[in-house]
Amino acid sequence: MILINGQPENRIPVSDRGLQYGDGLFETLAFRRGELEFLESHLSRLKLGCDRLNFHFTRPDSLKAELATLCAQTAEDSVIKVILTRGSGGRGYKAPTENEPIRIISSHIMPDYPQTNVQGVTVRMCDARLGLNPSLAGIKHLNRLEQVLARSEWDDPAISEGLMFDINDNLIEGTMSNLFIVKNGQLLTPPINQAGIAGIMRAEVLKLAEKNDIATQIKPLSKKDLLEADEVFLTNSIITIWPVTALTGTDSIWPHGPITRQLQTVLESAAR
Repeated sequence: MILINGQPENRIPVSDRGLQYGDGLFETLAFRRGELEFLESHLSRLKLGCDRLNFHFTRPDSLKAELATLCAQTAEDSVIKVILTRGSGGRGYKAPTENEPIRIISSHIMPDYPQTNVQGVTVRMCDARLGLNPSLAGIKHLNRLEQVLARSEWDDPAISEGLMFDINDNLIEGTMSNLFIVKNGQLLTPPINQAGIAGIMRAEVLKLAEKNDIATQIKPLSKKDLLEADEVFLTNSIITIWPVTALTGTDSIWPHGPITRQLQTVLESAAR
């Protein structure tokens, strides 16, 4: 099901700036057990994105009502995608200042990831690099060509995700996920103030780690840090937590370790 500005529809004008320039934002939410998970956190990040892009978004209540309408007609666990575009504004980069953003929400079948949360996944390192842009770092804008290029690098179903570095060879994230490593009992994750996405699940894991007395640090990570890690895992709103157990092209093998398992358990309890 697709709603555009609250109405069943599946078309937008070719003049829409989301299509023309990637001038927009998106959020991907998990609808599980009849509820949208971490809805307020997603809406807060969407507001941050609107502020960064100078969107004149005055109808967040309409968006919440439309999400409720769509979810009321969704019987099974699903992925709900929200897109805001700046709307139409003619040719040229100069943005209209008073446009109300176009609201697009859609529901999709929840992907089946059998046993990945227990058995773990194999990942690879991507050649595509993330550029540095503090103005866009953290938010989920519609310009995702770096991730598209990275994801096109492999077609092996045994590889679940690709890890991305920035142009300075700092390890930042996966193509669709945030990255954590464990070293000597400490949970480490890269900063996302220059590149990458401030994931909702990343923030939740950091909160849960603090509540459960797991030492955490946000710090730059290198390939060497990854290879020497005791545990590695990935997060996003749909996969929640995936243990990483192998990295292609290397001898690295990681266990589904105790800190990863602990965080999976407390996250599952918090979601109930």
